[in-house]
Amino acid sequence: MQFEKPVIDCPDPRRLAAFYARLLRLQVLENAPDWVVLGREEGMRELAFQRVHPWVPPTWPDPEQPQQMHLDIRVDDVEAAEALALSLGARRAPGSPEVGYRVFLDPAGHPFCLVHGRSPVDDPRMGFDTTR
Repeated sequence: MQFEKPVIDCPDPRRLAAFYARLLRLQVLENAPDWVVLGREEGMRELAFQRVHPWVPPTWPDPEQPQQMHLDIRVDDVEAAEALALSLGARRAPGSPEVGYRVFLDPAGHPFCLVHGRSPVDDPRMGFDTTR
C-alpha cells in the first residue's frame, strides 16, 4: 500500500490548482475541467483538485461548517511567503493565535497554514537535518 496524494474538493479545480501551483512551485500534471493534479515533476502526483456540486466552503474557525482539511506549508521566510500568498488571492483567516504559523484561506475558502521557524524533526526529503 502506498499513499498517493490528497484530493481537495472545490468549485473550480483549474483556478484553485493554479493558486497552489504558483504558491508551492508545482507543475500541472493532469488538467481536465473537473480534475487537476499537481506535482514537482512528472510522475509525482502530489496534490489534486476535483470539482464538486454544490460547493459548500468551510467557515473556519466556525464549527458549524468545519475546516474539513487544511495544509501545513513550511516556509523559510514567512513575510515573503505571506506576500506571495496574498498576491495570489489568499486572505488571512481571523481568530488564530498564530504562534509559529499564520493561517490563511485559499481562493476557495480552505484554510492553510504557513508554518515558520525551525522544524522539530528531520525531514528526509530535504537531505539534511532541519533542526540545526
